[in-house]
Amino acid sequence: MSVHTDPSDDAPLISNRSLFRLTAVIAALAALTATISIGGRWYGQHMALGGHTTSTEIFNIKIGKDTIALAANTIRTREQRRSGSQERADLYLTWPDLQGYSDEQKAHFNATSGPGSLLFLQLSQATMSRDMSGRLEPIYALMFEGDPSPADHGLTMHRLRADSGYGNEVIYTAQRAGLPDYVVRCLVPAQGQAPTGGDCQRDIRLGRDLSVLYRFSTTILKDWDHIDAAISAFVETRLSDGTAGTGG
Repeated sequence: MSVHTDPSDDAPLISNRSLFRLTAVIAALAALTATISIGGRWYGQHMALGGHTTSTEIFNIKIGKDTIALAANTIRTREQRRSGSQERADLYLTWPDLQGYSDEQKAHFNATSGPGSLLFLQLSQATMSRDMSGRLEPIYALMFEGDPSPADHGLTMHRLRADSGYGNEVIYTAQRAGLPDYVVRCLVPAQGQAPTGGDCQRDIRLGRDLSVLYRFSTTILKDWDHIDAAISAFVETRLSDGTAGTGG
């Protein structure tokens, strides 16, 4: 999406039509991904309801134009542990070794090892033409308020306008050689408030038409570049024609 300006010198920088289109896109984003604070608590409170399994049986799941081979113990819900077409696949993986559930790793999945122990992934067919990095300039930058602030680990923090619909979330960005800028939304815990397991959120495009939305804790935000690369590699190595795959 691009924002067009009226060529007249007296026209506003953003036309009413463009503002309407921008508002519609922001509303779609809000509908696509719930507020991080709510999502983070949901993941923590309902972790055990997914029904863990130690099975490494491979399921070839077709999502839109892509087929991905996933081990049963990386898939969060029983209903999704089957081969064939599905609207999405919800995964959980240990960080940093990207393993599925096992007896050896059960402390991570039972939320006894701290909020930075797991990564949560949602794989679905892409419904937008741009991933999070691609939405930086045409969408997110228009909602920034004030000057950007240098943050740790090579990141830059951008605060969002109060009327942006993102509550107390901020956006972190970072430049990457030969790649689009890294962009992630995070809910920064208030003083005295503990981080959740999913208070940072980012989505990327992989395969033919696959959107990979992933969540992680601010406690491991320092590993942002490694997390992004690891998730891309994890998904890409499992994308296939549906005839092969490796265990979790």
